[in-house]
Amino acid sequence: MNTYSKFCPNVFLAQCPEPHQKGDIIPVTTRYGSENDSIVFNLIYEKGGFFYYSIVRADGFNVQEWAARKAERYADWAGRAEARSDDAYKRSHSLVEGIPLGQPILVGHHSEKRHRRTLEDSWNAMGRSVELSKKASSHEDKAAYWASRAATINLSMPDSIDFYEHELEKAQAIHEGLKNGTIERQHSYSLTYAKKAVNELTDKLKTAKRLWA
Repeated sequence: MNTYSKFCPNVFLAQCPEPHQKGDIIPVTTRYGSENDSIVFNLIYEKGGFFYYSIVRADGFNVQEWAARKAERYADWAGRAEARSDDAYKRSHSLVEGIPLGQPILVGHHSEKRHRRTLEDSWNAMGRSVELSKKASSHEDKAAYWASRAATINLSMPDSIDFYEHELEKAQAIHEGLKNGTIERQHSYSLTYAKKAVNELTDKLKTAKRLWA
């Protein structure tokens, strides 16, 4: 049985008891017992009688699709919460529409108990409306966050080679500009941070090529 094995942040390899060829489609079992058909890319290493391959889902599902689905789900929840908030707001007003504005509670009158209960129900409905509106706003914020992640590229994707090559070129240009003075240093650590960025992107590009080249 082929299973997942974590290789580095965001990347899981297929741990396989048998060798495979690049382009093979194999089932990979999650720790929960479900299977995902996956396309084999590169043999990363062998260990303990197992072969470890870089893979992508055959159905195209990846971190971008996952983020897009999360965004869609939160947007749907936001819409539902907002609709329920509107309903509660309308109910709050409808409960008291028959009571003249400024009408005092007639203490001792047969209407006193009904009047108090109506006002309490209206108040509770308005509170529920506010609560649901806040929940809708929270869901909208999360939907926006996950929508922004829908364009994410990381090492789990073959596209990461081109992405990190481009990012490394930009980082190298900034580093060189800080060294030769064509780019102003904003603080004493500007050059250090720029060099660190170059080193990190160099490592990521190397890993991306190992996984997907």
